[in-house]
Amino acid sequence: MAWAPLLLTLLAHCTGSWTQSVVTQPSEVSKPVNKSVTISCTGSSSNVGVGGVSWYQQLPGSVPKVLIYGSSARPAGVPSRFTGSRSGNVASLSISSLQAEDEADYYCSVGDHSLKAHKCGTTVSKLTHCSRPVGK
Repeated sequence: MAWAPLLLTLLAHCTGSWTQSVVTQPSEVSKPVNKSVTISCTGSSSNVGVGGVSWYQQLPGSVPKVLIYGSSARPAGVPSRFTGSRSGNVASLSISSLQAEDEADYYCSVGDHSLKAHKCGTTVSKLTHCSRPVGK
């Protein structure tokens, strides 16, 4: 497999509909295939700090799939290279040995696990896609 860098583009912050909770993420990280990456959602003691963080992966043209629930539990069928953790007000999704098929959107969900109400997005895409106009 040829070396192919992946670009992680992270939303600066997102707002949940309940009590105007905000969780934040770093803006951008670039990693090559076969390297590891950690995506973090930083919140407060009223959302992330309470636990119950879920992570979702949404492949292009597909519905979101649960990768992690309860901060660190992995459903059957999810590869072990996806791991979740939480320390205080920070929840993290780690992906070891990034693969081309990891090109997707990743969402952190806190509180009542309502992806619609509380989501933070992380887009993982091949570097060659960066120059495409938004919406194409």
